[in-house]
Amino acid sequence: MTSLTTRIGLGAVAALGSVALLTGCGSAPSSTATGSAGASASTFLPCVVGDVGGFNDHSFNQLSLEGVQAAAKTLGTTAKKVQSQTSTDYAPAFASLVAQKCNSIVAAGFQFGDPLVASAKANPKIDYVMIDNTTTPVLPNVKDVVFKTSEAGFLGGYAAAAYADKVSKSPAVATYGGQKFPTVTIFMDGIADGVAYYNSQKKADVKMLGWSVKSQNGSFVGNFTDQNKSKQIASGFLDQGANVIVPVAGSLYQGAGKAITAAKSDAVLEGVDADVFESDPSVKALILTSIIKQVDVAAQTATEDAAKGGTFDNSTYIGDLKNGGVALAPFHDYESKVPSTLSSELDTIKAGIIDGSITVDSPAATTLK
Repeated sequence: MTSLTTRIGLGAVAALGSVALLTGCGSAPSSTATGSAGASASTFLPCVVGDVGGFNDHSFNQLSLEGVQAAAKTLGTTAKKVQSQTSTDYAPAFASLVAQKCNSIVAAGFQFGDPLVASAKANPKIDYVMIDNTTTPVLPNVKDVVFKTSEAGFLGGYAAAAYADKVSKSPAVATYGGQKFPTVTIFMDGIADGVAYYNSQKKADVKMLGWSVKSQNGSFVGNFTDQNKSKQIASGFLDQGANVIVPVAGSLYQGAGKAITAAKSDAVLEGVDADVFESDPSVKALILTSIIKQVDVAAQTATEDAAKGGTFDNSTYIGDLKNGGVALAPFHDYESKVPSTLSSELDTIKAGIIDGSITVDSPAATTLK
């Protein structure tokens, strides 16, 4: 499996590593750590449950798996995984991992909330890591890991607008989601805000297609598996003149890529979650940049923290631009094709978001706790 570990300079993440990424949410485990059930590191069993998108989605499922596998390697053990095929598999998936004597279970995806909570309540000696669910109640054996992707999305939206404005006389940026979850719309809010900020700073008129921050309405596939529907939506945006398309829908960017290829369009894509240029060579020629959240690092660090034993750190981790939990990937092959001042502008904008002088307006971000 192609590693999705980000190969870019992410400031705090690259400098401080996985330990610092979850500062305030548990310190680094030692090589002699013992698990929550009193097991030595070598017998500690870390586990992960996958959503319907699959562990080969080049996105949050694969990132979660790779994070748990990296933790297992550090601990000198082997991870267990269970893949859900439909939403009815969620509860049985947790039951299967419990039956296999897992000491910790990582679940990535908004829809895992209720079955994870039920499993956690029934199994208080197992530590759970819930990634990307903003509604999980506080439980002593459940750690929430969430991300302010609206911040990195703002950078992605600004970059998309700058590129579109350079290559077109009628520039347009489009985004659409898999399903209307807060963890999806928070990306879309940031993208739309970034486009609007570009327009205000440059006195430009880059159109935003597919999402309105004000109305919180836009375009959605309805799931994270229908590549044909994704292609159909992307084709519609191409017909409207989209120069950059940002699917917030796991692996469904592949459907958008097929739409661009079929139309013989010069439009490009922005990836989400992982640096898709690195994770999926099949579309790298179309990837302008990607809006990243460090799911793999978070999953690894939280799993290693669980293996330390003692009181489980159930405090919520919120990844943002300041702590390096979210970021914008390099422009890779498009470095020479974006405006020459764009990188420095993005650095200034990033600093403004961190110090609060630039506001990212996302209703979904208010649910982060």
